[in-house]
Amino acid sequence: MSKVISATQAAELIKDGDTVAASGFGLACWTEEIGIAVEQRFQQTGHPKNLTVMHASAVGNRREKGMSHWGHQGLIKRWIGGITSASPLLAKLIEEDKCEAYNLPQGVITQLYREIAAKRPGVITKIGLGTFVDPRLEGGKISPSTKEDIVKVVNFEDEEWLFYKSFPIQVGLIRGTVADEKGNLTLEKEGLHMEVLPIAQAVKNSGGIVIAEVETVAEANSLNSRDIKVPGILVDYIVVSKPENHFQTENTKYNPAYSGHVRVPLGSVPVLPLDERKVIGRRSAAELKENTVLNLGVGIPVNVSTVASEEGIIDHITLTTEAGSIGGVPAGLADFGHAYNSEAIVDHHSQFDFYDGGGLDLSVLGLAQTDEHGNVNVSKFGTRVAGCGGFINISQTAKKLVFAGTFTAGGLELKVADGKLEIVKEGKVKKFLKKVQQITFSGEYASKVNQTVIYVTERAVFELIDGKMVLTEIAPGVDLKTHILDQMDFEPVISPDLKVMDPGIFSENWGELKNIIKDEKVLIPC
Repeated sequence: MSKVISATQAAELIKDGDTVAASGFGLACWTEEIGIAVEQRFQQTGHPKNLTVMHASAVGNRREKGMSHWGHQGLIKRWIGGITSASPLLAKLIEEDKCEAYNLPQGVITQLYREIAAKRPGVITKIGLGTFVDPRLEGGKISPSTKEDIVKVVNFEDEEWLFYKSFPIQVGLIRGTVADEKGNLTLEKEGLHMEVLPIAQAVKNSGGIVIAEVETVAEANSLNSRDIKVPGILVDYIVVSKPENHFQTENTKYNPAYSGHVRVPLGSVPVLPLDERKVIGRRSAAELKENTVLNLGVGIPVNVSTVASEEGIIDHITLTTEAGSIGGVPAGLADFGHAYNSEAIVDHHSQFDFYDGGGLDLSVLGLAQTDEHGNVNVSKFGTRVAGCGGFINISQTAKKLVFAGTFTAGGLELKVADGKLEIVKEGKVKKFLKKVQQITFSGEYASKVNQTVIYVTERAVFELIDGKMVLTEIAPGVDLKTHILDQMDFEPVISPDLKVMDPGIFSENWGELKNIIKDEKVLIPC
């Protein structure tokens, strides 16, 4: 008997008060057709209402798609998720305190599905200690109406851990490419595998229903068993999506290079213009070593891969994304999480197992705010809630960590030429603060575990040493007091071995990265 139903029928299966878990990364593996149908039903009838909605990653296209469909007061009672940045209407709902909201680390949420599936008590991990997720700080609560503690500090074998408790899930929304009439699901055209299997397992073992959205339905038993990612015994219903509602990424309908069906000639990567972003990318890339396995955050950190390509060392390192790609070249912001010509694509939760255990040699992440203790905030600014995403998992466990960003923001104008930096107009917004608004990365925790942490800007480099921010390098052409110390809300320790940043990274042609990755880096004394 076929399991195929309409999106409208699927929406009617979700009851008031249900807990709903959804897969998705941008629009990858997100059930857009069902999402629209749920919104339409709520707008017409007021149901389903008071849902608890759970998803690990940013879900949407940063405009009207994805979880923005559900950004209506009354539809969601409680949100548990990793990030809101792709769903502005959901973020607005949270910022206006129209629902309870918990922002938890992306990797923890993906792993929690497996604990729920196996009826284990929950996830016990060090991920989140010392950050705003720690219940001694904020407990992950990001709206005033959010009161219940869902994260606990526990002591196990004389060590401190965080405990994220399991709970039942009534509805699972997952997506694939093809399902047969029995519900066996493939993901062959998806660019990411996400956590579709553990969501399905968690929901079925909670006594709930799993609804899969696909492009096509095949005859029962006609699919190759090796292609099946979710077996039909876990899928209750199938919804066939309209083509316009089945995007591979938040921006791309389908690119076979993302799903591994073809390897595309990348050609010559466009050369970055010589500006502060390239300077920061070059200096951050100087932390690379031969055979480094790394992760790059969005924005300026992505320039590290472009610099590596320009310098001819891209084949000496392995780039990964938290969404599951290993090898290849990560795509840009609009297709974030995907990669061209990946060597492998692993499940979302499995990638975080690798990350959490220290598998990353290096991660380069964004620098929005930092303070005198080396804490970093990328998750909350004023009333705007962005969310932590995978930032906490990655930043707490990478063997070496680089935070990369401009020194100030808001109207900053710089000139880079002839081996030096000129500050034309200072930014209005300071980023080196006495205290960050929210602790997404804990400098104190990093110091306890002896993590190497470096802060790279266009004019200065700092290192976290013994819990203090130590200025170790300054750019050629800048004044220490005027351009650095006067633009900070705290006074850093100034290294007795203060160096000048390599003038080559401020020049059109650098060409030193091949030597640097072989431990031949040279800095110039002040």
